[in-house]
Amino acid sequence: MAINRILVGIKRVVDYNVRVRPKADGSGVMTEGAKMSINPFDEIALEEALRIKERGQATEVIVVGIGPSDAQAQLRTALAMGADRAVLVQVDVPLEPLDGARVFHQLIVREQPHLVMLGKQAIDDDNNQTGQMLAALWNRPQATFASKVEINGEVVRVTREVDAGLQTLDVDLPAVITVDLRLNEPRYVKLPDIMKAKKKPLDVLTLEALGITPRQRMHAVRYDAPTPRQKGVLAPDVATLLAELTNRGLV
Repeated sequence: MAINRILVGIKRVVDYNVRVRPKADGSGVMTEGAKMSINPFDEIALEEALRIKERGQATEVIVVGIGPSDAQAQLRTALAMGADRAVLVQVDVPLEPLDGARVFHQLIVREQPHLVMLGKQAIDDDNNQTGQMLAALWNRPQATFASKVEINGEVVRVTREVDAGLQTLDVDLPAVITVDLRLNEPRYVKLPDIMKAKKKPLDVLTLEALGITPRQRMHAVRYDAPTPRQKGVLAPDVATLLAELTNRGLV
């Protein structure tokens, strides 16, 4: 039995190969001229959704982005990978996870998907909160940190990574799944697919159209680069190592 559609969240982030630097005044990070890409975890979520559709287990894959107008570039990349259509909820300032979850919830009400797939976290803020909050708002099951996804009718079996190893869960659809790195390896986008993606529908919505008024609950005081690591010390023997650790108050 094929599910009707899968909704996939796509976030625009600074490419993971770019070294991020804070602004001189500490008010944020420098993104001017930096290469922007799809959040790697979200790209894995999209790849899995596409594979589910290619197996005949879903009829449509919709990608959703929340961000500035420039985020259309990442959504077009997602369309080139194979998504059927895209939705951009255009905002000029970053949303906190709860407001992001509220956006996804409103789109769920509109689109009525059987499955929502998100990356477990974004590499820019590392919050790991949106999927869990969305499941609570939707009042539907969730499975996080998925390393394997198997759909059987109205049930999805998820193997997830936990501290003790692997855990397998069966959750009823509709459901929210957040994915981990080892789930799959995303496909490369080919030039013909990029050209085809230009003709695929990409709708632009506003928060007002969804009836959402964002609220700032957290305020970043300052952004600073990490403290440089201290140079390592080569200990000639165990006794010297223990003495050095003791001097540093580590043992």
